[in-house]
Amino acid sequence: MSYQKPKIVIIGAGFAGLTAVKNLARVNAEVLLIDRNNYHTFVPLLYQVATGFIPPETVAYPLRKFLRYAPNTSFLKAEVLEIDFTAKVVKTDQRNINYDYLVIATGSQTKFLGVDGAPKYTYPLQTLDDAVALRYRILSNCEQAISCTDEERRKQLLTFTIVGGGATGVELAGALSELIRDTLAKDYRELDLKQVKVILIHSGNRLLANFPYHLGYYTEQALCRRGVQIHFNTRVTSVMAGAIELEEGSIIETGTIIWAVGVKANLPVDSEKLATARKDQVCVRSTLQLLEHPEVYAVGDVAYVKQEGKPLLGIAPEALQQGTAVASNLKRQLRGLSVKPFNYFNKGTAAIIARNAGVAYLFGRISLKGWLAWLLWLGIHLYYLPGLSNRLTVLGSWIRDYLTGERNVRQIFSVSSSTKITSYDIR
Repeated sequence: MSYQKPKIVIIGAGFAGLTAVKNLARVNAEVLLIDRNNYHTFVPLLYQVATGFIPPETVAYPLRKFLRYAPNTSFLKAEVLEIDFTAKVVKTDQRNINYDYLVIATGSQTKFLGVDGAPKYTYPLQTLDDAVALRYRILSNCEQAISCTDEERRKQLLTFTIVGGGATGVELAGALSELIRDTLAKDYRELDLKQVKVILIHSGNRLLANFPYHLGYYTEQALCRRGVQIHFNTRVTSVMAGAIELEEGSIIETGTIIWAVGVKANLPVDSEKLATARKDQVCVRSTLQLLEHPEVYAVGDVAYVKQEGKPLLGIAPEALQQGTAVASNLKRQLRGLSVKPFNYFNKGTAAIIARNAGVAYLFGRISLKGWLAWLLWLGIHLYYLPGLSNRLTVLGSWIRDYLTGERNVRQIFSVSSSTKITSYDIR
């Protein structure tokens, strides 16, 4: 009788899923990775793709190349349609797959918070297609503004509005203001830069709520110095073609609306089948196993994990550590040992604002701001970016930008990812 190895299926090639695969290389089991794309997206740098810093391919690492030296692993490009936990079957648009152990690491998706018109008229930043579509939109609006004879419409085209004052919103606001000031001002000499506006709308009373107050205040001042207009303590109540309405009733005419607030778990299963918490996240044990199915793990943005009485934030360092912890527990299960609880070691977090400006809060007690925090952010992301060629390309782009203020990736291509751009006209 031939021995059949246990089968481990991992759904999702984000930070958590890919880390789990890496740590399961060469174990005595078959490991199958499933993702709708054949590449890993380095999400923290999507805003740099959107603002012309770096080429799209530098944040997309081929999964088959990643798995090349792991003989017990394979990859399936497919869309997961359903998970039958009773039969232990993952149903995809390609084929059905049996599993002995399952890891759900499918990340998050945009949550529009019930705001009327937001799904249709705003630009999220969750995927590589989102980033390319947003870059297309920004550049196309500038091209349209050149030939626009209507003064009010030109102002509308040149008004860029970001909803959300978290790290994504802050990084987008800073990068967009620099793109306009340092690059587009040279390319579009016919435009009056005074008409170009970057507006950041935030429902709270300070930016970067997960950082100490003084770092949020520093961020606010740094953005204001770069010409970003910030609206605090207000919410967007509806979105229209070319405008947004705020809760106090005011209307902002704007040609580009970027949705940088609100995410929820991207579950490949009916959430009614599982116990869920906030943001549709799956409730898990301290070991990251599902409450109902100990052979199934949930990690990253799909898992509701509490530590010291507080839910984790859903940031990349958490996902990386969870991927490692799940791989360790799976190895223990394969050897017939009991699994161990997950404990997140918080090394800190950092955010970039603009050139020479960043903030970092390390080990729960060390605050950094300015050039040193900016340099730290660059180093961390360069270290974790997969692929030597990608790192060299990104580093070269950063050096060029620092020395010249020049963004080279500003070509406008008619590609499928930009279809949303032509879905409505600004009037």
